[in-house]
Amino acid sequence: MKNPFRYSSDNKRYHTLNYYNRSNFGEKIYKAVLNCGFTCPNIDGSKGIGGCIFCDAGSGYFTRPELTVSQQLDSEIRRISAKLGYVPRIAAYLQSNTNTYTSPEILRSIMEDILSYHEVAGVAIGTRSDCLADDMLDLLEYYSHRTALTVELGMQTVHEKTITLINRCCTHSEFLEGYNKIKERGIRVCLHIINGLPDESADMMLETVRQAAALSPDAVKLQMLHVIRGTKLAEMYSKVSMELLSKDEYIDIIVRQLELLPPETVIERITGDGDKSKLIAPMWSADKISVLGGIDKRLAELDTYQGRLYKR
Repeated sequence: MKNPFRYSSDNKRYHTLNYYNRSNFGEKIYKAVLNCGFTCPNIDGSKGIGGCIFCDAGSGYFTRPELTVSQQLDSEIRRISAKLGYVPRIAAYLQSNTNTYTSPEILRSIMEDILSYHEVAGVAIGTRSDCLADDMLDLLEYYSHRTALTVELGMQTVHEKTITLINRCCTHSEFLEGYNKIKERGIRVCLHIINGLPDESADMMLETVRQAAALSPDAVKLQMLHVIRGTKLAEMYSKVSMELLSKDEYIDIIVRQLELLPPETVIERITGDGDKSKLIAPMWSADKISVLGGIDKRLAELDTYQGRLYKR
């Protein structure tokens, strides 16, 4: 069977973020990553201490939290523009830690600063499902009518044993409660899913995506677990035998997960962008182009595509 979906000019077999942005904005959109200086309930002690075992301050390793949000945004626009040779439209990404773990007044002030930039086409806010009080949801719903807003939620896995092991301090039931509250407000949601979490089999990873698919998410981010220097996971990795996925195993799992996801769900990430200077393992994940090419090749070899096995 030929691929019935042409998701981009290069005929990808999955619904790429680039295709989505070009379809909705008429051009490529670039992400400007921001650190608003917030913490997290399983870092500051309200739910736990130390954060998730893989957490590296929300992975915003090139952000500059000592600067104001406006200064960071200015810097990101200059960086992206210098690389491209022109000033593009951007999506401001509040990435580090939990960006609704604050008062609505503070987040409102940040949003107003961001939306004062004519280059900004949309805003993505990374957060946790258990940090969505009604007044915060009111604020998010308001801004969803003012800009292209996406709320990014850390799902990671549906398996409670793993959730406990990674110290997420938010059960799957709590995740579902927060997800449903956002969807009821008509807000676009992107789910983060991690493959290769400790002691998870391929079947467990597929089950996570199968349950994610049943939620009909607007978007997902799929990535390999990174062992980053300075994290609790790195400490565990140095002390116990921890088997990580090989590149071929990861590619196989991604292809099988894509088959399960709804064709309309946007795949915003299909491999990770860890800090290479701090990456301990798996080192193959640092070669992003090779991983992406391997996924494309495997999809073509199997003549398969996103949504082939999806059942509504």
